[in-house]
Amino acid sequence: MAMIKVQVSTDEPVAGRYRLLEVVHQEEGRDGWNGQDVESRRLVTLTRSRRPDHLREEAGLRTAVRITRESEALGLICPGRVAVVVDVVEDDDFLWTVTARQAGVPLTALLGHGPVDHVRTARIGLDLLDVLGAAHQEGFTHGDLSPGQVWVEEFGGISVGGFGLMGAAGSPRVTAPSYASPEQVRGEGGGPATDLWALGALMYELVEGRPVIRDRGSLEATFRAVERLPVRAPLNAGPLGPAIQGLLRRDPVERVPESVVREALTRILRTELDDMEPAGTPPLFEESGLAAPGPGRTRGGRSVSRPVLLAGALAVTVVCFAGLAAAGGLSERDTSASGPAPSPSAPGRPTASPAATAGGTDPRETPSSPASRSSSPSASLSPSPSRTAREDPPAGFFRFTAPQGFGVDLPQGWAPLRTERSDDLSYRVLLGASGDPRTLTVTYSTRLASDPVAVWTEVDTSLRDDSIDYARVGGIRSVDYRGYRGADMEWLSTSDGVREHTFGRGFLVGDTRGFSLRWTTPADDWDSAANRRALDTFLRTFTYTSG
Repeated sequence: MAMIKVQVSTDEPVAGRYRLLEVVHQEEGRDGWNGQDVESRRLVTLTRSRRPDHLREEAGLRTAVRITRESEALGLICPGRVAVVVDVVEDDDFLWTVTARQAGVPLTALLGHGPVDHVRTARIGLDLLDVLGAAHQEGFTHGDLSPGQVWVEEFGGISVGGFGLMGAAGSPRVTAPSYASPEQVRGEGGGPATDLWALGALMYELVEGRPVIRDRGSLEATFRAVERLPVRAPLNAGPLGPAIQGLLRRDPVERVPESVVREALTRILRTELDDMEPAGTPPLFEESGLAAPGPGRTRGGRSVSRPVLLAGALAVTVVCFAGLAAAGGLSERDTSASGPAPSPSAPGRPTASPAATAGGTDPRETPSSPASRSSSPSASLSPSPSRTAREDPPAGFFRFTAPQGFGVDLPQGWAPLRTERSDDLSYRVLLGASGDPRTLTVTYSTRLASDPVAVWTEVDTSLRDDSIDYARVGGIRSVDYRGYRGADMEWLSTSDGVREHTFGRGFLVGDTRGFSLRWTTPADDWDSAANRRALDTFLRTFTYTSG
């Protein structure tokens, strides 16, 4: 993509191609417009950002390629959560980036209506952590996060723009200086901790209705305020206060890591949910609408006859997961089982084994820091400890740790393909690999009935009504999975013309909370040695810290 030098006029299309229709946000050094591509007639969003000096010296084509590639890479990891840049236009002092028309409104519009309650702020914070955490694990830092770069959708969920604009880590910030971190102002570089400071500043402004540092009218004056002025404690944050203050620590080394902030925000939302009336039996094991790639299918390519349902969901948003745990993330202890792994009692029929019965290893991962397990939403925050030693994954597998708080050994090359999450903290993660027809689905639900067998029985009825060529394999079996009450069910169904075999194990980890692990393969290959080994590995190595 060639960079085009243009003189910008709101009366003429940008670069002769993009007609500006309306301003949607403005902040220091940056403004955003809704527009239209006059060639394709497609609606677009254009963002004009002041160019840092180092980008003026960089070759135009190199800048365009870097910005588009970075946004495309993150768009694949976080589908729908990152504004993917489709064009870059160069002006003397500004860069225009062009994306598909963004859903919802920029965070600047939400802030214009006054303070936001701490529950919604926690929800937005968690969604931002999903995107930022995925970017950091891929080696990308945003470095320029501000309200104008975050879009809030009508029914929940966010998308983030501006990735790639800063170039190399440590580049000086020249837009929205109120959200610059102290280390950016001092010219000491900007890694993931810089994004966490900006996240704290955004959450502070959401609950307080005012920025943590007021814009002083010039970069220099605002930077001096960022560097010198003390951060006033938020007055309206409630239980969010410790998380926000932990993110706004001036020393980036002392700033709380993503995993600790995530746990604190999740705890706040869970506390809020504890006051809500139970919503009956939620479909923890409901047939999923998640995509599962197979031969000739893309991520998002599996079609199902029933939309995914998560109990008490006010909004279901698609979020992203990275393939490996963030540095300093959730700790784990040894999860090796004391007995042999589950083995089929008949072809295609796994049963509970010593590893899955009472006396086996508890699947909970136990952090060694009391602060990370505190039941109080306002508990003080401190960086989480490093991981403790655990059994190495078997050959051909690697340890996957999800930011939401579960871990499992997966085949090499696997990663999260899609995740759905609801505002009641339920979520479902589809794991697999492009070109591999097998998938593992991990579901967590916060509102379960007390009998896993009864839940599977309801699901069996619903699958008979809604699935193609559905047939249950054997009966629904009650199991004791490492001391937790659970149940197993298997079934056959057809998806995209492929006959599939699914094994599901669900288990309760609390009065109304629980997980299900669902393993799906082509029916013809169900009982292969590789597939038996994979299922054995999943059941032996699954652990959790959140739940």
